Amino acid sequence: MADIARLIEIIEPEAQALGFDLVRVIVFGKSEVGDEEVTLQVMAERPDTGQLVIEDCAALSHRISDQLDALEEAGEVLIEEAYRLEVSSPGIDRPLTRAKDFANWAGHEARVALTNPVEGNRKSLQGELIGIENDVVTLDDKKSGRVSFPRADIHSAKLVLTDKLIAATRPLDTSGADEIVEEQED
Repeated sequence: MADIARLIEIIEPEAQALGFDLVRVIVFGKSEVGDEEVTLQVMAERPDTGQLVIEDCAALSHRISDQLDALEEAGEVLIEEAYRLEVSSPGIDRPLTRAKDFANWAGHEARVALTNPVEGNRKSLQGELIGIENDVVTLDDKKSGRVSFPRADIHSAKLVLTDKLIAATRPLDTSGADEIVEEQED
């Protein structure tokens, strides 16, 4: 399995060099024979807009590829299998990964999966995100009411697409999107 901490150590400076904040780095997919290939997914955002445009994704993808290729040539292989690099903006129903995400998106609906149960053995929660204090997240769960749990106990968390979230999100910059031409490889 890939060392995520080491990948972040390499990828974060590349994102920061372009003025982006790193949101998430994950590796997923099957490494053996199967329908799914291994993917290195990198999500980043511009601090002022919370998103990336296509050119931003391409620039970060090239920097990451160049850095990983150079490390591999020097003998450090970070992902053993062949993999696909995917660089994207976190999107409107974004994952919540950093402490500041839980603060910035307070008041919006979130879905949280926990590693350790709360409130009567529940590991899946959904409701209004109240916020974070001292690395403890508070959520008004639709079933259990107000619950708090350490951020370290979160397996995954993401915003739920609602009208309120759509209204609060800055529109994406779509300039240039209709100029994209996909090329077929021979």
